Amino acid sequence: MKKIIICIFIIQLFSTGNPQSSASAKNLKSIGVTVPSYAKWGSLAMQKTKERYPEAKIIDYLHIGREDSDGYSTEKFKLWLKEKDKEFGVQINISFDPETEELEEISFKEVSR
Repeated sequence: MKKIIICIFIIQLFSTGNPQSSASAKNLKSIGVTVPSYAKWGSLAMQKTKERYPEAKIIDYLHIGREDSDGYSTEKFKLWLKEKDKEFGVQINISFDPETEELEEISFKEVSR
């Protein structure tokens, strides 16, 4: 549970667009908190989901994992959203060049569970 809370805090930290984010990330590292390698992509997943579903509130976050193939990596996330009376999941896949971290593609798929 503690790791989940720390991951959510780190993602929120990176998603603020605050120039002090990297300094805060360094502070977290200095107290022994490991910033996950997918934090940057998780922040992007949350940002793009908020843009795509502006009326929805993100109520849960899951990093599914990473796949590497054909010179690209794909970080996979599942966010659970609540919009009025409706709750639903969205799977977000973010593909990028692992060497340059250049974004290749972001895909969204609504899921029931």
